[in-house]
Amino acid sequence: MDHFEYRDGKLYCEDVSVADIAASAGTPVYIYSSATLLHHYNSFAQAFPDTMVCFAVKALSNLNVLRLLSEAGCGFDVVSGGELARVLAAGGDPSKVVFAGVGKKDQEIREALEAGIGLFSVESEPEFANISRIAAEMGCKTRASLRINPDVYDPKTHSYTATGRKESKFGVDINRAPEFFATWGRDPNVTLDAISLHIGSPIYSAGPYVDAINKTFGLIDALQASGLEIRLLDIGGGYAADYEAGASPKAAEYAAEILPLLASRNLETIIEPGRQIACNAGILLCEVQYIKHGADREFMIVDAAMTDLLRPALYGAEHFMYPTALADGEDAPQRKTDFSPPNAICVDVVGGVCESSDFLAKGRMLPKMSRGDLLAVFSAGAYGFVMASPYNSRPRAAEVLVDGDTWRIIRPRETYDDLFASEK
Repeated sequence: MDHFEYRDGKLYCEDVSVADIAASAGTPVYIYSSATLLHHYNSFAQAFPDTMVCFAVKALSNLNVLRLLSEAGCGFDVVSGGELARVLAAGGDPSKVVFAGVGKKDQEIREALEAGIGLFSVESEPEFANISRIAAEMGCKTRASLRINPDVYDPKTHSYTATGRKESKFGVDINRAPEFFATWGRDPNVTLDAISLHIGSPIYSAGPYVDAINKTFGLIDALQASGLEIRLLDIGGGYAADYEAGASPKAAEYAAEILPLLASRNLETIIEPGRQIACNAGILLCEVQYIKHGADREFMIVDAAMTDLLRPALYGAEHFMYPTALADGEDAPQRKTDFSPPNAICVDVVGGVCESSDFLAKGRMLPKMSRGDLLAVFSAGAYGFVMASPYNSRPRAAEVLVDGDTWRIIRPRETYDDLFASEK
């Protein structure tokens, strides 16, 4: 569900024409819908009513988006000191922050302790020892969970984002967890009374979560039998989003299978959605520059590139895309990557970066378009702008937030001076 729709042949975000935004803000530009962000956050908050929802900041980290979610009651999952700084700058409650990640630096740990975050998600023995040492030096106490690796994954998940397999760099193997708790479970500086999971992203069914939670319950039973109490379970994120219409379960469908398990135990719980909240809340709007006739294919060259949306080059990800203006009498398209409108042509949609991997789509059936036409890349709110780079010295796109019939620029387009200001 999102608030992007065609009205009278023109694409709107909520009650604003995206063409009007492009005319003022230029292209490429990321356009986010406030109503969609809040809808998907509230869907999780309602589906998991006794669970703290922590938005995964790595999915979409603009301060204005974080502030919108914080004001709605959301907590946050961060994986760096920079993400924590963003949450604090946006007014987020540090007690509702989970700090994950395998490589926390001493400075980041100190900043988190000073802020009073709610939970460290620890991923190795040396990391736990380091947090304990720093907490002792600072004269403070903190709380931690052990991120376990249950060797569970969804076969639809790309190998780069399958984080719950035993060969992953993330977490501690579930079979080593009892030894970890035996060593650190009574640490005087860090209360270790929680377990975290994150099995990958995107996960297209509740089944892998159910498997992982059941495995974790076996571990919890063993730990409690040894005298160690586990009070909190963080079931992580990775919940899939609709890159194509109807492709993924809704929050309530995940909850229907997960909640009965959680209800069987008296545990505090945390859930960390990112993609399902942000994905369909954003589009990348770009302009056609040229139509190039190759030897065996057509190329649609647009002013967005892999520097703006890396997912297709990195994961082979497929985003639905379509012109923002429909032909007279044309129906709104179905959001399927294999959708083929009448009189469509097969094109590779590419950018201007000097890399063969610079493409947004290959072999896509699209209406005939001309220089100056606008193309919307849908489902680009998650892992879009956050992965952008200035490679080839290309200024990064602007970001816009729409609220009803109003919109504002929440990150200006970079200028050439911005690119090298710190080098002078």
